[in-house]
Order: sequence, then structure tokens, then C-alpha cells
Amino acid sequence: MQAGDPVVGASVALAGAQSRSEDEESLGVKDVKRTATQAFGSGVPKRRSSSRSIKRKKFDDELVESSLVKSSSRVKGPPVIEPVRCSGSEPSSTEKKKVTKSGAALTPPLTMVINPAPITKRVKKSKQPLHITKDLGRWKPTDDLLLINAVLQTTDLTSVHLGVKFSCRFTLREIKERWYALLYDPVISKLAWQAMRQLHPEAIAAIQSKALFSQAEEALLAKIGSTSQPKLDVFQELLSKHPGVFHPSRTPKSLLVHWQLLKQYYLLDDQSVQPLPKGDQVLNFSDAEQMVDDVKLKESRDEVLEHELMISDRHQKREIRQLEQELPRWQVLVDSITGMSMPDFDNQTLAALRGRMVRYLMRSREITLGRATKDKQIDVDLSLEGPAWKISRKQGIIKLKNNGDFFIANEGRRPIYIDGRPVLSGNKWKLNNNSVVEIAGLRFVFLINLELISLIKAEAAKMTQQ
Repeated sequence: MQAGDPVVGASVALAGAQSRSEDEESLGVKDVKRTATQAFGSGVPKRRSSSRSIKRKKFDDELVESSLVKSSSRVKGPPVIEPVRCSGSEPSSTEKKKVTKSGAALTPPLTMVINPAPITKRVKKSKQPLHITKDLGRWKPTDDLLLINAVLQTTDLTSVHLGVKFSCRFTLREIKERWYALLYDPVISKLAWQAMRQLHPEAIAAIQSKALFSQAEEALLAKIGSTSQPKLDVFQELLSKHPGVFHPSRTPKSLLVHWQLLKQYYLLDDQSVQPLPKGDQVLNFSDAEQMVDDVKLKESRDEVLEHELMISDRHQKREIRQLEQELPRWQVLVDSITGMSMPDFDNQTLAALRGRMVRYLMRSREITLGRATKDKQIDVDLSLEGPAWKISRKQGIIKLKNNGDFFIANEGRRPIYIDGRPVLSGNKWKLNNNSVVEIAGLRFVFLINLELISLIKAEAAKMTQQ
């Protein structure tokens, strides 16, 4: 055959086209195999890992960015399923061209992309309405029991509002609403009943003892005369005669206290309150003004003197008030020093000087008080009681006279206070039993052996008679 033969040229062109198509198919298959090996990792499965992020504390800027990302990535509606064709199926010619031109990797077979729906948070609903819980928190079980007892006694909510002391101040309207709720609201009545059943028996007894007195009880108490002096036996007999009238928690003492209140306010049967005068007997302001003597009104008043008297009276009242306030503290101090009982004296102890830490016994007719040093020793070393650097070495002398009286003489620089009265240096003062002796901030109580001193006084009286 010649080269210029057209049949030969057509066969050569056909063979070249087939070879080109085979080359293209081989290239496409190689690309698919390469992408498959890249996607599936050459047949080796990847290690499974969780897609959840590790929970850690985020900073403020991270919180803002994460909230923005969540709001932008949130998709509403049902999940979207996108099927992807397998690489093993025969793609169309247009798909082959796209694969060869773009060279993009194919997705693995049988894969689906699912967008999850947003998760809704569960909100717990309260079992009871808000007004019921608030009402139960305001009214305590003790208040409910007080209300029930008072209504059963008086059958009058106004009297309950005026006479019962609840845990907090309720208005008459609140008391009415609570009473009607206990009667007609099944939820509140059930909860209140359960709470009242959990109260301690002693608390229930204390609440019942505060129950108001009914009219029948007051009528029986009013029959007892105001001039009589009834004892507890009278009220005990009254309780035994009328057990159905009086409340079970009533005692003879409580009846006596209430009878005294009735007597104080003139509510007994034999008492009467004098009515106010009517008509012309009532003295009005104009009549009283005419009866005032004009001469007495013209007396001169010294305003300066009255002002000074008022100021002095105010100062005196203030000092009295301060002394009254300091009296319990002094009483506690004396009780803590002296103790509740008198000390036990022996036959040789004349008196004792009791401090907070130590107690000094006086067994001779004369003892010296002060601060002991290496050079000088004394009978009573006050440094054992507390800081005594302000006390003189020889602060004072306590001496017993023949008539049985004790005297203290101040021989130091600082004053000695006897029951709050200062005894200056060179002076002396009589000491009584339970006298408070204060020396430079140290307080002592002087206790006398009264039995021994009485014997000394008797012997001294015999000596004088002889």
C-alpha cells in the first residue's frame, strides 16, 4: 500500500485516536488510584479519636470568639444528608474531564455528611407556684398553730390580730387570708399540717400555753372578788369544777396572773369604772382660763436661774444613769472575786484579803501591804496578784483594834480606794466585811472572820467590865 492512500491514512488516524484514549484512561485510573491511596492511607486504618474538645477555662476574648463561631455555624432545620458517588462506579465523560483537569481528590465511597440539630436545654419546672412557696416561707408552723388555737378560743380574727404575738408582724388582712387558706386551700393546708406535726412536743406545749382566754374563761375568773386574796388552791378548784370551759394547758398560776390583769384594768364583776361627768360639770379650757389668778401670772421669772438648774439637773441625772449602768459590772466583779459562798476560816485567821489569783490570810493583829524586794520583806506581797510596779514597797498597814474594828492606813505614794472612796497618803479608813480594796489597779475583797471577831469583842467587853 502506498502512503498516500486515503484508506491507510484513515486507519492510522483511528489507531492514533484509540491510543490517545487508552492513554487518557490509563492516566485517569492512575489519578483515581493515587487519590484513593491518599484518602484511605494505603489501606491502613487511622487511629480513632474523639471529636469533642477538651474542656478548660477560657479567657474573655476566647469566650467572645467561640460565641461568634457558634452563632455563625448554627444551622436551623432538619439534618442534611449528602450522598457521594463511589469511585468504583463508572463516571460520566463530563466527570472524567473535571477529574483530569482539576486533579481534586475524590472522597471515599459511601460517605455521608450530617449536620447535627441544635440541642435544647431542659428547664426544670417548679412543682408549686411561686406565691405558695412564698406564703409558706412567711408563715411558720408555730404561727399556724398559734392562729388555730387563738381562733378556736376567741372565734374573732380581730382579737387574734390584737392579742397574739406571731414571729413577724402580720396585718389583719394577711391573717384573714392565711386562715381562709388553711380552711379551703388543700395544698397549703396539707403542707401546714405536715409542718405542724413535725414540731417538738415541748414547743407545742409552749404554744398552747400562750392561747388567748375565751369569754367564758374570763367570765368565771371575773366572779372572784377583787377584795379577796385568792391563792393557787382557789384556781385549782376552779379548774377541777369547769374542765370543759378552760383550755387544757391552763394552770393555776396562769389563771392567777390573768385574774390580776383583770383586776388591774377594773374588769371584775365587783369593780366599776366611774363614768366621766356630763353636761355643765365638765370643765373646758375657757372656764379653766378664767379661774386662773392673773396676779400669780405676773410673778417675775428668773430664766437664767431656771436654765442653770435645768442643766445641773440634767448632769445629775446623767451621772445617776451612768452609776446605774456600772452597778451590774461592779456586782459581777465582786461576785467573781468573793465567790458565792464565804470562805472557811480557821481559829487563827482573823480576816482574809482575797484577790483574783491569790488569797492572803491575816493571822496577826497587824500586817503590812506592799511590794516585796530582796532587801525588804513584808507580810502581804501584792506582786503575786498582778503587775505591782506602781505599788510602793510599804503601801499600807491593816490593823485590828481591841474593839474588833479593822483599819487600813495608807503609807505609800498612791491612794488606796476603799469601796470607791480614795484614802490618801497618811490617812486611814475603817474596813468592813466585803469591802473592796483597790491598790494601783489591783482589786481585793476584805473578808472578816465574824465568829472569831465576836469572841474578841466579848472578851474585850469583859475586860472593860472588870
